[in-house]
Amino acid sequence: MARKQIRAAFDPIEDVASFRSPNARANPSRRARTELEFDEPTILGALFGQFDANLVLIENRLGVYISARGNRILIEGNEDNVARAREVLQGMHSRLLSGQEVDAGAVESLIAMSVEPTLEGIITGDEAHPPIMIRTRGKTIVPRSPTQIDYMRALTRNDVIFALGPAGTGKTYIAVAQAVSQLITGSVKRLILSRPAVEAGEKLGFLPGDMKDKVDPYLRPLYDALYDCMPPEQVERRLANGEIEVAPIAFMRGRTLADAFVILDEAQNTTAAQMKMFLTRFGMNSRMVICGDPKQVDLPGGIAASGLNDAVVRLEGVEGIATVRFKGSDVVRHPIVGRIVEAYEGKNED
Repeated sequence: MARKQIRAAFDPIEDVASFRSPNARANPSRRARTELEFDEPTILGALFGQFDANLVLIENRLGVYISARGNRILIEGNEDNVARAREVLQGMHSRLLSGQEVDAGAVESLIAMSVEPTLEGIITGDEAHPPIMIRTRGKTIVPRSPTQIDYMRALTRNDVIFALGPAGTGKTYIAVAQAVSQLITGSVKRLILSRPAVEAGEKLGFLPGDMKDKVDPYLRPLYDALYDCMPPEQVERRLANGEIEVAPIAFMRGRTLADAFVILDEAQNTTAAQMKMFLTRFGMNSRMVICGDPKQVDLPGGIAASGLNDAVVRLEGVEGIATVRFKGSDVVRHPIVGRIVEAYEGKNED
């Protein structure tokens, strides 16, 4: 879609509130216009995107018309969507001011979160409510979907967190980022990452090498998240001295995991016995995050054999345990991934 011609001048407008008015949903056809003015000209290029790509993306997703002249932006359209577009642009601006990048994925996530009535507070924060973010030495992670907001809150408030949902929703990545952040600040002494070594629908046969060589292919996504959140030399040093441990779930038996942030990935492929064994490793001053997609079980026997499903049924609602459920709409990879997930989930539900 080509950019519309930039207006030569702005018409007088009646501004709308930063957040959608209560009447917007009652009268969805009501038209509105609002104007934004930004005082930092050096970041306008990044805000608008190359060839105004970010503005075009907002227009296409929200069905509004955006005109820009200098540091002033005029937004026109349905009252509700105009207010959402305004929030998205303010969120983008806040991210750029804090030194974060704004790419197409960030814009998509802000659009998704604009359904939340507190978007601006979530991004910028205030004295009473600091912004929701995770800081590591590699980057700063902010929520990119409404469910990620709940997830990041749960990671700071609960002892055991079940994160359920499809791939691409940030379940494991955010958990690793939170774990790295706590390891860096010293609130935990160890970071333990684990996965069941279960083949995903295919027989891999004999794997050569020592034990590390055999299990590393199953644990590669965890390593990828680690290296993204921490300089490689620090990852290697902490792996060598035992501060970070990456191991299959079978290595957890007989241990008590105190002063540790423990993450179990692909938990849908644990048996009920393995899940019970893992959960009972919990020690003092520890946190456990169990990530998995209940619909992607690779065990013989399928969903009925999954220890993740069994644990959620038994433990949901227990004090100190939180369950966060992601949906296809929470996928933060390429937008087409979210549409693929939703298509498959819809078939499963029929």
